[in-house]
Amino acid sequence: MDVKRKRCIVYTRKSSEEGLDQEFNSLDAQFEAGTAFIQSQKQEGWFLLEGRYDDGGFSGGTMERPALKRLMADVEAGFVDIIVVYKVDRLTRSLADFAKLVEIFDQHNVSFISVTQQFNTTSSMGRLTLNVLLSFAQYEREVTAERIRDKVAASKKKGMWMGGTPPLGYFSKNNKLTIIEDEANLVRLIFSEFIAIGSMTQLSKQLAESGHRTKMFISQKGNRRGGRPFLKTDIYKILHNRIFIGEIKHKEKWYAGLHEPIIDKDLWNKVHATLSQSPTTRAQKQKYQTAAPLKGLLFGPDNMAMTPTHTKQKDKTYRYYLTHTAAKKGYAHCDIKIVPAADLENIVLHQVKAIFTHPSVVHKTAQSVIAQDSTITEEQVREQMMAFDQVWPHLFPHEQARLLQLLVKKVNLNSMGISIEMHTHGLPHLVSNLKNERKLLKAVCK
Repeated sequence: MDVKRKRCIVYTRKSSEEGLDQEFNSLDAQFEAGTAFIQSQKQEGWFLLEGRYDDGGFSGGTMERPALKRLMADVEAGFVDIIVVYKVDRLTRSLADFAKLVEIFDQHNVSFISVTQQFNTTSSMGRLTLNVLLSFAQYEREVTAERIRDKVAASKKKGMWMGGTPPLGYFSKNNKLTIIEDEANLVRLIFSEFIAIGSMTQLSKQLAESGHRTKMFISQKGNRRGGRPFLKTDIYKILHNRIFIGEIKHKEKWYAGLHEPIIDKDLWNKVHATLSQSPTTRAQKQKYQTAAPLKGLLFGPDNMAMTPTHTKQKDKTYRYYLTHTAAKKGYAHCDIKIVPAADLENIVLHQVKAIFTHPSVVHKTAQSVIAQDSTITEEQVREQMMAFDQVWPHLFPHEQARLLQLLVKKVNLNSMGISIEMHTHGLPHLVSNLKNERKLLKAVCK
């Protein structure tokens, strides 16, 4: 009586790539055991087909394995009668996936054999045994996953960074976030500018005009992500990310992180006080907010800070600075009372510009800046300082105020005239600030 020949293949798998470079590795051992078993069934007509189906470095919890896909294609094409594995979990650790595989095997009259467990899927007892074993294999996998989740949870509660793409301002090293200073400066700018502007739409527009882009990274598949203009959603995520105040999130809770914060709690609270207002309220506030670059810098004859104010006549706004005495006691108690804002600001700005063009000031500023950053030349410092005059009219009011804060310590106004006290460190800081906005400067100065 002729014995029907049965075409056999051996499928092998190893979860990690460790040891695969050895001359005789785990995949070879599995293949040798499978081949020996097929030889033992030679009298039943079993014979080994040419070629190997090896998946080295692939988890049994996924079906996305190249050799397995090739095997299933051969099964569906009717090229295979018997599949031999060393252990059941080499084929899959998922009971649901195994049920799908067995269904396909049945459709194409393919038997499944485990060398070490001595059963096949052509018998009802073999199916029962397989299901029991796979249930335990899946249980083991789930327990392992739980242990990993518990380890991650414990590590995050200790403030460690446990993987993923680090946010803007950081890179990851040894499970700890470390600050990237250039990116951190951009994060600080976004927080401070949002307080001044109060509008994510306007802030995203301003960031785009300044040439700022989102964090760029390479995905696991090698695809380039990020590096595009900021959207409102990007700004929203940054303003709500407590990582920037030194915390790490696990599930819905935040814990003290091991990393250094970029934003202090005071700035965070100011931003979220602004966010707590409705978008309509913030929009109205932005709409009617008047420019006051000398706010907090201008002091009247009573040595008290003068208050910005404005009036409207026929849809035209007139801005002023009001002395503290006039505001509290009335105009009769103060010689100066109120002064036109634009005239006063022009006088202060004229003196600031004069300082910028003075050769000795330019030289001293350049020396100070170069001492902080050796990549900058004196000529670049001079160009940036000269560009200030052209850039100023194009800046937002809050940007003008921020730059003046770097330069001017105090503006004193009395019946004798105006005197200006400058910050000794202001010019180097301003040049460094302008360096970060060099793209905007070039665009404006074209």
